[in-house]
Amino acid sequence: MTYAEALEYIHSVVWKGSRPGLSRITELLARLGNPQKNLRFIHIAGTNGKGSTSAMTESVLRAAGYRTGLFVSPYIKSFNERIALSGAAISNEDLAAFTARVKPHADAMADAPTEFELITAIGLLYFAEMHCDVVVLETGMGGRLDSTNVIENPLVTVITGIALDHTEYLGDTVEKIAAEKAGIIKAGAPMVWGGHDPAARRVIEEAAAKAGVPFIAAEDTPMTVHAYGLDDTVCSWGRYRELHLPLLGTYQPQNLATVLALFEALATKGIVIDEETLRAGVRAVSWRGRFEKLSEKPLIISDGAHNPEGIAAAVAAIRQYFPVGKVLFLNAVMADKDYDGMIAALAPLADTVFTLTPDNPRALSAADLAAAWGQAGVTAHAFDTPAAAVAAAAAEASKRNLPLFSLGSLYMYAEVTEALASLGLST
Repeated sequence: MTYAEALEYIHSVVWKGSRPGLSRITELLARLGNPQKNLRFIHIAGTNGKGSTSAMTESVLRAAGYRTGLFVSPYIKSFNERIALSGAAISNEDLAAFTARVKPHADAMADAPTEFELITAIGLLYFAEMHCDVVVLETGMGGRLDSTNVIENPLVTVITGIALDHTEYLGDTVEKIAAEKAGIIKAGAPMVWGGHDPAARRVIEEAAAKAGVPFIAAEDTPMTVHAYGLDDTVCSWGRYRELHLPLLGTYQPQNLATVLALFEALATKGIVIDEETLRAGVRAVSWRGRFEKLSEKPLIISDGAHNPEGIAAAVAAIRQYFPVGKVLFLNAVMADKDYDGMIAALAPLADTVFTLTPDNPRALSAADLAAAWGQAGVTAHAFDTPAAAVAAAAAEASKRNLPLFSLGSLYMYAEVTEALASLGLST
């Protein structure tokens, strides 16, 4: 099987759709010899912040000398990013080889696995055969019925926060969504809470008590931010003073607090990281598409905000870094998202908007998105290609010396960065 054949198989129409439940992944992994039983996991769920929290956690573990696995979704530029070993995405050759090994087992199942279940199985088999010391395992959409929840004895479980997203699957209140995500809590594994919603916290704290595990809330220890810079953020939490975090955005200190609480919990499980190593791991972290500076001149920042909580966080971050004046937006959305709500939140900050249509069947057309911005009283220009949108937006940012923010969907990231590279713009 070639790499192209592996991707074609993984994305095959056979697997399409989300069908929550653990029966298929349980059967598939059993057919593969249950590789997950030979691994140690840190299991991370939450509405927003899972990716950044997972990246920081993996970076600290790797700085401490652990052979790490990192399983995340969605990918930003390359599918291979979803499965990483010690900081390096799985190679094309390994992805093809491990997919070929999983294929006959998936094909033999009467109830075919979903695409996400297939990827989960490939990742777990790969991590086991690569002899990972610890795997940082990010859930997909939910928790209780998420295919990653097939694991039985995590070291620590983490819920980064709860907000309304994927309500058709997880419930239409934060309490219902919290209950679904609390399904990752397991006996013997301390539970770390990284959110701020009191109603969600109550649900998760009760689930931890029912499981008889410690509940550690990052918010119970104050996080102090000393400086928000366009190169790093300086903050203190508990005994950790003036940590330098290269991930930008006003929401990243909260994610860092979650990570620090996670390592406090992990110490009770025998994984003790000294402060110097922890600082080095935090300082070395990188994570694409989350308030990431793509270009210095003109200043272009990419943020993956795509749901109400994410957009609110992006608005707060933009106002923190640029307290006066308006900014430019490069914008794309999926048609099934609340783009009217997104526009309402961003409109007070928007000078001019440049819309594009990402290469995704769920994408809203650039013309329809520009029209929605116009209805909100904001000047918006639609473009036939992402490259044309990026070129026009970057030229306007240079001409008027205004910051340009690319946001609305992670699916636009690859096309935007490729277009910037063709223009010779990068950090």
